[in-house]
Amino acid sequence: MSDTIFALSSGRPPAAISVIRISGAHAHLAAESLAGRLPAPRTAGVRELRNPNTGELLDEALVLRFDGPASATGENVVEFQCHGGRAVVDAILETLGTIAGLRQAQPGEFTRRAFENGRIDLTEAEGLADLIEAETESQRRAALAVAEGGLRRQIERWQERLLVLSAQAERAIDYDDENGGIDRGLLRDADELANELGEWLSKPRVEPLKDGVLVVVAGPPNAGKSSLINAISGEDRAIVTDIPGTTRDHIEVPLSLGGLPIRLTDTAGLRVADDRIEAIGVERAGRLIDAADVLVWLGDPSEAPRHPRAVKILPKADLASRAPGAGGLPVSSLTGEGMTELLAEIERLARFILPADDALSLNRRQATHLHEAASALDGINACVDLVLAAEKVRVARVAFDQLTGRAGVEDVLDALFSRFCLGK
Repeated sequence: MSDTIFALSSGRPPAAISVIRISGAHAHLAAESLAGRLPAPRTAGVRELRNPNTGELLDEALVLRFDGPASATGENVVEFQCHGGRAVVDAILETLGTIAGLRQAQPGEFTRRAFENGRIDLTEAEGLADLIEAETESQRRAALAVAEGGLRRQIERWQERLLVLSAQAERAIDYDDENGGIDRGLLRDADELANELGEWLSKPRVEPLKDGVLVVVAGPPNAGKSSLINAISGEDRAIVTDIPGTTRDHIEVPLSLGGLPIRLTDTAGLRVADDRIEAIGVERAGRLIDAADVLVWLGDPSEAPRHPRAVKILPKADLASRAPGAGGLPVSSLTGEGMTELLAEIERLARFILPADDALSLNRRQATHLHEAASALDGINACVDLVLAAEKVRVARVAFDQLTGRAGVEDVLDALFSRFCLGK
């Protein structure tokens, strides 16, 4: 039997209200020792919370009771919605810690129990972790779609089709003529499912949305890169001087642009550097240009590196010597000229590598297992034996079990749930 666990599930006090959660076989008995008779399941009731050892009044709280398995964790759960002062919260937590059979929850343990008890699958747990960490509107929407079971429901539809393929293969093994070859219907259905999985694998992944779109500002020394970084970010993040080679290392500024997460990155000026430290910065700048999702180039347009998503601009457009005919989008970090157009173009290019607002997207782990399933189904075409075809379907089913967390994911679980706070 699992331990009964408790933790503060809301933010650290002080706050107007704090939520303390208890989950496990002894949750109801533990809560009754503080609150007396509990309200009916899924009904809130106001109760005095008292120390069961001394009778001391701890607080007056709203108490909610949930009976397993119809609860967030699949176990008996009680929540105290108490006043959010530090002393109140500490007193209640300290009192719960004195009750036999109760212990403080580990990070993510409530959510892990929900997973282990079948309330959510691994994709929903990953979506919930991303939702908690979301900092932009696009991150919130993408994470919520997965956390609410959108990907799980799609996977269930694929699994149902795999079960049909398994049944077709097993029936053919048992009843078909040995010389009849593999059923064409089985090949057709496997091809259709493999193609559909391939389409999903070709969609934009969630990592750029989670980590931020890497927007690299590059060009020769004194082109105005650092001034542009400061103008876009609205603060002096990069040192600006008229001395070439001032920027030695890259500087990254996280931003939200049109609800999209952006990692705006300043780089060292590209030139042949005699200074050893500057040369290292130039080398790093080259690597960042290669890794950039979007490149903002401030040098001669004809010298811009080849990049699929590049914005060539004419910096310092406020200077009389910077005629628009020189090429590129005229931008002035001093007057703000062209800044609106520049940001709009960066946002437009960034959206090419991000999932659509209404689309489900895969993370790297999910895409790996989906690729394993698609590869197994593709391989059925090369099979000359029904038993081998059935084995390919089995491999695809195992890949889906790993995708949803039904098999072989212990290391993933430990890494995932450690991202959660104590009360989640």
